[in-house]
Amino acid sequence: MKPLFTRGPVPGYRMLLCAVLSFALMFAEDRFSWMVDVRASMATLVSPVQWVVSLPTEGLSWGALVFADQQKLADENRALREQLLNLSSRVQRMASLSAENSRLRELLNAGQRSDIPYITSQLLTLDADPFSHRMVVDRGEQDGVRIGLPVLDAYGLVGQVISTSAYNSRVLMISDASHAVPVEVNRNGLRFIAQGSGKIDQVDVLHVPDTADIRVGDLLVTSGLALRFPRGLPVARVTEVYHDPGKPFARVSAEPIAQLERSRNFLIQMPPAVDVESLYVDDSLDELPKDNLAAPASDAGDEDAADAEAQQSANAPGENN
Repeated sequence: MKPLFTRGPVPGYRMLLCAVLSFALMFAEDRFSWMVDVRASMATLVSPVQWVVSLPTEGLSWGALVFADQQKLADENRALREQLLNLSSRVQRMASLSAENSRLRELLNAGQRSDIPYITSQLLTLDADPFSHRMVVDRGEQDGVRIGLPVLDAYGLVGQVISTSAYNSRVLMISDASHAVPVEVNRNGLRFIAQGSGKIDQVDVLHVPDTADIRVGDLLVTSGLALRFPRGLPVARVTEVYHDPGKPFARVSAEPIAQLERSRNFLIQMPPAVDVESLYVDDSLDELPKDNLAAPASDAGDEDAADAEAQQSANAPGENN
């Protein structure tokens, strides 16, 4: 007898047998009720096989769920980071507004301590040339700004107005190489010239004698001799005093008091009117009593009155007789 299942080419008996068995099972399930129990028993027997077969699918589903949750967490983390960045930006803006408010308050306090009229201004642009320290502020001729007016921030002298238009002005900073301002040492009153060095954080003090009493840490303020800057405005603080042997002058450098790189709010001051007639009057005369000042004038008046009376007496008729 030839076996049913053989190796090698299979004619078609296997497929035919499977088809006949399938039709027989369907006919039996449809006609006999006991096939329900058989079907339940067969399902119980093949359940482990189904579970093993479904493991790859379940594993893929679980992995997809894990990766989906991870992606969801990543998206949520990204959204939270963006929200944190937005809130941080708002906090920084609030800090900037708070700092600006503090600077404006300092400007107001600085203005209240001075009797010189001032105009508040704000930075518009800076000169793009690295060798030119100039800026543009948002005040112009419509606000009363004129060429030569000093510009300050909350700490010290920034520079002076060099050109104006209707609504803005150009300011030359004290650190520019073409700017110079008469200064004096606040400690002892020695007067010098502070010229810009071309560096934003340095000015040079010119023609300082080697024996001059100037030290590191001395405060330099405007002397008022140029009749452009009011006296006493902080300009710079001495950072270096170098005595070169054999040279008549010392090399002195100072750091500007004003925050030239950071300030955005400024004061434009109008210098007080100068009484030209009193420029050459000695200040010691103010300490003398008014009677002493008026005495020479009264003596001269008495002599003139005596001469006039003698002349009238000489010209009177009949007095020689």
